[in-house]
Amino acid sequence: MSAKNTPNQFHRQSFDLASFFFSGLTGLATALILGILAVILINVTWHGWEGISLRFIISGTDQDMFDVNKAGVLPMIVGTSARVILMTIFVIPVGVITAIYLTEYANPISVYTRVIRGAVNNLAGVPSIVFGLFGLGFFIGFVGGEMDALFYPDSDEPVWGKPAILWASMTLAVMTLPVVIVATEESLKSIAPGLREASLALGATKLQTVVKVVLPQALPGILTGGILSISRAAGEVAPILFTGAAYYMSGYPTGPTDQFMDLGYHVFILSTQSPNIEQTRPILYATVLVLLLLTFTLNIVAVLVRAKMRRGMRQSH
Repeated sequence: MSAKNTPNQFHRQSFDLASFFFSGLTGLATALILGILAVILINVTWHGWEGISLRFIISGTDQDMFDVNKAGVLPMIVGTSARVILMTIFVIPVGVITAIYLTEYANPISVYTRVIRGAVNNLAGVPSIVFGLFGLGFFIGFVGGEMDALFYPDSDEPVWGKPAILWASMTLAVMTLPVVIVATEESLKSIAPGLREASLALGATKLQTVVKVVLPQALPGILTGGILSISRAAGEVAPILFTGAAYYMSGYPTGPTDQFMDLGYHVFILSTQSPNIEQTRPILYATVLVLLLLTFTLNIVAVLVRAKMRRGMRQSH
């Protein structure tokens, strides 16, 4: 039989114009996004580097925050790091427990489960300024006010019912809760069902299976949700505007009821309240650069922790 008549011969595929067009369009969109990101980073680094100095990073502002020779951002770095760390402590346990319930225990077709999922999806689309107003009304006005009425009934000054780093962190935790829930759910769903079945077949309870088998396997995905929540919360200003950020403080927050200075809020102050915007511009760009570096540092630390856990899990197997 000749090659011409061979039934399994390969045929040259015709050129697919539509596939080529949409592949090129996707690549162009990706290149455009990366280009915009590169322009932003180069612009901030170029203008901010001249304002960066050791004194600027390790000192505060005792007199004039709009003076290039006197300004410092250490209180803002401490405040931003503290509220992000507190937010992570609050949001990860609640988000993980919620995701475990939805994935491992809840009936997927029940009305109650659909309501919870709808609430999580809607929460992800709420503007950040609304979370700030929510934190002001619920955490400060209701929770803090009730705590003052219970523990300090004779005090004229509010102790808990005022803006504080605690309420700002909890407001950010509510805002980033959908990110952690969705990331944890996806991680839990990726665990092979055979691992759960083997654990149950050996006599383990449902709770023991979740704690001893499922959660360790899903831990890298849970940390991914934590990294995403840090990335979103580090630069947010609107949720902390009413709940804890201070225009100016001479010191650092020492307790959960103290206010704090924040890099993002400081950028807002520098860009809107300066009497001489040209004089303040180097400080503004330098503060933005410090905020970006701090955000990258927090993310890198979380990524390294996740990578170490993954290596440990592979070695244990």
